[in-house]
Amino acid sequence: MEFDTNVGGRDRLARGVLAVAFTVLAVTAFRKGKRAGGLLALVVAFGFGFNATTCFCGLNETLGIDTTDDPDPDPFSDL
Repeated sequence: MEFDTNVGGRDRLARGVLAVAFTVLAVTAFRKGKRAGGLLALVVAFGFGFNATTCFCGLNETLGIDTTDDPDPDPFSDL
């Protein structure tokens, strides 16, 4: 499955940091026995991690937002 890139630069870095932060929050919640909160934090962490690693966000696409600096980040796409 291939996605158009629409997340880049500081936005991508912020999403990666948020993914780590929500993962820590999920682990902390699970250790305290708060399963619902831990599961919710884990889902959010997965979403931000997916956005950061694939450089794609469905909400950005729906809203027409593109935070990439380079409109064509793949130098081999024309080959």
